[in-house]
Amino acid sequence: MRPLVKEAVEHWPHVAPLLTMPTDQKDYDRLVQAMDQILALVGEDEDHPLALLASRMGDLIEAYDEAHRPMPQVTGAEALRAIMTERGLGQGDLPEVGTQSVLSEILSGKRQINVRQAKALSERFAFPAAVFLGL
Repeated sequence: MRPLVKEAVEHWPHVAPLLTMPTDQKDYDRLVQAMDQILALVGEDEDHPLALLASRMGDLIEAYDEAHRPMPQVTGAEALRAIMTERGLGQGDLPEVGTQSVLSEILSGKRQINVRQAKALSERFAFPAAVFLGL
């Protein structure tokens, strides 16, 4: 047996739980906690020996989330309204969108956010423009 395979066999019982899809909330919580610990070690170092492990664990966590916690579809107007509420902004505080009447029509659903407005909002709030386009 090759040395690498021999080491893998020896360590697999300890590593396998980190590469197994969670089947319930308890498994999920355990995997998230383990990934947090690994990310604390890895930091921003993409060449760290555990960086690939953290990435694979993240894939498993994301797959579990998508299967068990689907994100609701949010319109651009709903996203904008939430940002405005969070930051205490009024309709007059967003000149990049247009006049207060234009913003009122967007928030009421009578008008959609256009690409120019989405780009401007993206620059201002550092969210992807797709958020404001409801994509």
